[in-house]
Amino acid sequence: MRIAVIGTNYLGANTAAGMAEFGFDVIGVEIDEHRLKLLNDGKAPLYEPGLDPLLKKHTESGRLRFTKDYQLIADWADVHFICVGTPQLEGSEAADLAQVNSVVDMLAPLLTRPTLVVGRSTVPVGTSKLVEQRFHAESPAGTAVEIAWQPEFLREAHGVDDTLHPDRLVFGVQSATAEARLREVFATPIGEGTPVVVCNLPTAELVKGGANAFLATKISFINALAELADATGADVTQLADALGHDKRIGRGMLNAGPGYGGGCLPKDLRAFMHRAGELGVEEVITFLREVDDINQHRRARIVDVTHELLGGEWVGRNVTVLGAAFKAGTDDVRDSPALDVAGRIQLHGANVTVYDPEAMENARKVRPTLRYAASATEACEGAHAVLHLTEWPEFRELDPAALRGVVTAPAIIDARLLLDAAKWRAAGWIYRAPGKP
Repeated sequence: MRIAVIGTNYLGANTAAGMAEFGFDVIGVEIDEHRLKLLNDGKAPLYEPGLDPLLKKHTESGRLRFTKDYQLIADWADVHFICVGTPQLEGSEAADLAQVNSVVDMLAPLLTRPTLVVGRSTVPVGTSKLVEQRFHAESPAGTAVEIAWQPEFLREAHGVDDTLHPDRLVFGVQSATAEARLREVFATPIGEGTPVVVCNLPTAELVKGGANAFLATKISFINALAELADATGADVTQLADALGHDKRIGRGMLNAGPGYGGGCLPKDLRAFMHRAGELGVEEVITFLREVDDINQHRRARIVDVTHELLGGEWVGRNVTVLGAAFKAGTDDVRDSPALDVAGRIQLHGANVTVYDPEAMENARKVRPTLRYAASATEACEGAHAVLHLTEWPEFRELDPAALRGVVTAPAIIDARLLLDAAKWRAAGWIYRAPGKP
């Protein structure tokens, strides 16, 4: 069986490399010339641990290649995976399906034989049936083109492992033939014991949006409790530990911090709300709107604590932000809490310097007016306040005694609640962690 992967950014690059690792011949489709060259050289178009070696392994073996030629994959592949982006539509909370529609525009007129088209992109419920209608109407093969949906659950910084060893597989199918073909594609993880849920198309579409909405709710919930902890002298980390022992709740994703960000949770939550509104389920919108508002409030709270540490003054103050990526292990700065907080503080009039081990180039594109440093130490020079906003291991290993010698005022806000508070205080720092006494 031969596999085509259409769209080769984060999801597609991991999918293409993973399918090659499973033993299939794979062609990835990429229309961006720069990205296409990188991929054919065995290099990922973004930072993701472990992805470069996997791409290099299979581009050199000949099992994996990349092209911009849709005709090539239409004549060649038995299964086509759609892995393009569905960002938030500008000026709306809805998902922008332009890239999905573009795939249909390009591929449908070229399909002349029975084939399976599998969506992996996160889309509003109901999208797969619209895609199916278009393929049936616009493909020479007509109804011999079958549509399935197989949502992905990749975590940035863990994309390779989540591709090769998923914690579950969801097959939204309409026939036993489509199910059998997907079971053949994923025979390796299924053989390792990965559970499979077989369902209809709308269920498969709802799974990813529902999962992200739940995770966003869990993160906002613990951050709301962190506000109560601040008001009462409680410790939100110990509180989360106690809650996490309840098997109905669990400890995962129950970490207080600056809130969620990235290219999935924020836009998927908003698209979920938008689609719920279109379907007339208004209660869902009200509930999830509060989740999103709590997330935004968490960022504002960090700005307020910074203002307190600066003695109520912004102008002439130097603030260091450690972190630009929305989380460690990635260079993704989309809807990053760290960059959002940095931008808000700069708008108040403070001088803001940012350092991140991997996301500097992307951060400069998004926030070109911020200052950027080549190291954490350089970023802290002359600082009146230091903010720990992305949980890179490098930041946990900083020596507070040595760092005190380069700052103007030894004050740090550990928004990730991961630094050794006793160590920093012993070195003479004012240490603040929202949600901890």
